[in-house]
Amino acid sequence: MAKLNFESELNEPQIKAVRTIEGPVLIIAGAGSGKTRVITYRIAHMLEKGIPQSNILALTFTNKAAREMEIRVKELTRKKLQSLSVSTFHAFGLRVIREEYDALGYRKNFSIYDETDKMSLIKESLRECKLFSPKIDVYSLCQFFSRIKTGLSNWTVSASSTYGIDMKPVFEEYQSALRIYNAVDFDDLLVIPLLLFEDRADILQKYRDKYRYILVDEFQDTSLLQYRLLKLLTEGKDANICVVGDDDQSIYSWRGANYDNLFMFERDFPSFTEIKLEQNYRSTSTILNAANGVISNNTGRKEKKLWSIKDSGKPIELFYPQNETAEAEFISTHIKTLMIKEDYKYHDFGVLTRTNSLARNIEEAFLADNIPYRVSGGTSFFQRKEIKDIISYLRIIANTDDDVSLLRIINTPRRGIGKTTIAALSEIARKNHFSLWTSISRLNYNRSHGQQGLFNDNKAANELEDFSLMIDNHRSLFLDRETEPGKKWSLSNCVRILVDDIDYWSYLVLEHSKDEKKARWKFSNIEYFIRMIENWESDPDNLDSGLYAWLNRISLITRDDGEDDVKGKVNLMTIHSAKGLEFSVVFIAGVEKGLIPHEKSIEETEDDSGGSIEEERRLFYVAITRAREKLYLTSCKKRRHLQSESECNPSPFLEEIPNDLIKIHEREKEIIDDKQAEEFIKKMKAMIK
Repeated sequence: MAKLNFESELNEPQIKAVRTIEGPVLIIAGAGSGKTRVITYRIAHMLEKGIPQSNILALTFTNKAAREMEIRVKELTRKKLQSLSVSTFHAFGLRVIREEYDALGYRKNFSIYDETDKMSLIKESLRECKLFSPKIDVYSLCQFFSRIKTGLSNWTVSASSTYGIDMKPVFEEYQSALRIYNAVDFDDLLVIPLLLFEDRADILQKYRDKYRYILVDEFQDTSLLQYRLLKLLTEGKDANICVVGDDDQSIYSWRGANYDNLFMFERDFPSFTEIKLEQNYRSTSTILNAANGVISNNTGRKEKKLWSIKDSGKPIELFYPQNETAEAEFISTHIKTLMIKEDYKYHDFGVLTRTNSLARNIEEAFLADNIPYRVSGGTSFFQRKEIKDIISYLRIIANTDDDVSLLRIINTPRRGIGKTTIAALSEIARKNHFSLWTSISRLNYNRSHGQQGLFNDNKAANELEDFSLMIDNHRSLFLDRETEPGKKWSLSNCVRILVDDIDYWSYLVLEHSKDEKKARWKFSNIEYFIRMIENWESDPDNLDSGLYAWLNRISLITRDDGEDDVKGKVNLMTIHSAKGLEFSVVFIAGVEKGLIPHEKSIEETEDDSGGSIEEERRLFYVAITRAREKLYLTSCKKRRHLQSESECNPSPFLEEIPNDLIKIHEREKEIIDDKQAEEFIKKMKAMIK
């Protein structure tokens, strides 16, 4: 292995973090401070010092992060890493169970149950305990059992859980059944090794002797259970454990992350060395000073102040749009303008929202302006089931030979056309080399002429006939749209009639019989979809407001080809999904009270501790520090919720950003001169040659 030259690659605190490999080490790595680089150099330095690969255990939270870490260490060391253990916590736990299956009482070929297997076994356990009922939400019971197993809940009924001690026999039956089936679930991958180490000192010592150097990435995201596991593996004053994290980026308490683990580490390893990485390599000083101004209001945090050698950059722009439509238009227009004026690419932009529901207006604006985008941390508005259902109806009306769309809606809402019928239709289509719709038409024709067949005089045949008649009627409505001579239905009215005709509302109520609020929310998405069509139809520049034009318009958004085009895509995501990412230009939408901080956090914070509010502030801090060069914040004056529009107040976090860093954006027309437009068109043409 060539000698590492990290002194020329790293700053002083980073060098100290790389070199300090003995004893407990706490590295506080601020946003954009080169954390991953430090971790990989540290592992490479340990190998250079002669520490065997097999003695090192590096733990992180995603398989992607583990792979990236291993690849970067290989690049530095230029050697095979066959014995180095770099994995997620759960992968490490699985390794322990596989190695110790005999001591744990499992057979060698045990199974790992996924969520589907787990829910099926819980249903079976409910039946065994004679407690099964269609009213029980098996998914939420599954989540409750997970929280029980990992110590995040107890058997006392609380406001946050529907279940309590009455479900304990079911939990015990479920645990017993896992044993009988020689299976473990995902939670067991942490729980079982922990219990094993607590019960068997000899086995614990074996792993302590093996993994003499442990490194943990994203330590602020560890759960109490994961911390207990680490503490068992590293007990002792000479423990060589290095944890890397940032308390200011602890935003996952809802999934079990324990913010106090950093402080527990200090208590349990009193001889620890603390190293702070505060030099930021990502953002301008303006963005960093804004982030520092916000996060400094949290209490009980590790004192740190990010700084950068970059210049101050542009001021942060704050815009107060009239409503969510104006907000989306502002974001879309600015993206186009910055691409033309400053040569940014689509993938240089990150548009962040507190909740996924805020994205749909932005999606509509991107759609109108032909801006390609990807959605992370949630489902695209056009990929929501209820929207895909209605779009599939429209596609069948436009083209009855679209088998994919037909299969989606033939029994949605339920109309008695089951799998057997669909399989028979598919077989007819396959043999005759025509579409499913032609199969249905052929069967209807044969039946009307008295020919015996598979569907003669049965419910499925009647349902198929009714279904095809309904589609034909709507084809006439959509394609002619004539109400009387000289007058036409609007496309949005036709969609509204279709939704009423198939009685999609009743379908939603039946599908979500225990949660009418969810049914109403889904139906409000359909109403929004119809309003979207209305807006498109009313655009004076729209020369074709027909069904085919609408479907062509959204085809690029709704198709899932898994490939990015050459221009890249704008990144539209929740703030939680953006953690660990960075973009040249960031828009944070909905910086309003009730969204940032979220109304639930305000409700939950009843005392002066500000626990939930502080996590919301950390979330806003994470959002701000995703930006490298430019940051735009939008705070609507009004925002629609379901059927009503309400006044909005700016987020209180905005007051925590120093005034001299913010420029209030006055709405004006972005002026792009002819020369800029001509240059941009030339670039676009060059990209598609």
